[in-house]
Amino acid sequence: MNSKNLPKSAFFQTTSYLILNILTVTNTLQFAKAEVRDLNITKQYTQPQLLAQFSNNQDQERSQLRQTANTLFYQGNFTGAEETLRKLIKKFPSDSFGYYQLGNVLFRQGKKEDAIKQYQKATQKNSKYALAYNAMGQVYASQQQWSSAIAEYQKALTINPNYGDALRNMAIALWEQGNHFEAIAYAEKALNIFKAQNRPEKAGQIEQILRQMKTGDDPTVS
Repeated sequence: MNSKNLPKSAFFQTTSYLILNILTVTNTLQFAKAEVRDLNITKQYTQPQLLAQFSNNQDQERSQLRQTANTLFYQGNFTGAEETLRKLIKKFPSDSFGYYQLGNVLFRQGKKEDAIKQYQKATQKNSKYALAYNAMGQVYASQQQWSSAIAEYQKALTINPNYGDALRNMAIALWEQGNHFEAIAYAEKALNIFKAQNRPEKAGQIEQILRQMKTGDDPTVS
């Protein structure tokens, strides 16, 4: 093995607004009648129906913020994506995706420690968030902290044993630690999963990694 540098990975990733119609009524009597009419309409709805409408509006706002953040992220506008995601988690503090995607944005900006904190918050909100554990592993791997990376990948794989990306990342981390036989086994499992999922691009990447492993080359060097 010649290099210990793990390539950086790019992390992935219903728009509508509630329209308020403001009716301007110049005649005092007309305004009073309109007010009474609106009150009568409101009374037609039960409390559960009103709560359901409120919840629907909240879901629409959450979806809008998520989509905006994702669009900015994939456009490379990390500053804009970060700002939007912070709005999302301020408005919806239990949204685990918001913390996870904010971690991705911070990682892409080189703010590794801050990224880990956000991934940890995501797993605090959702203990089964395999993507966040895998992402934490990637941050540690980028710092060549292989034991820490392996621990996070293992958490992800405990949640989802067929998580192809985590299997691939585990294979590389194990190889870097000198556990070559085990690394090859993880890579082969990742290959089989990507083939079963009909993901030829991912499968091709694993095949290249396996060729390098089996010839004793460093699989982190393309």
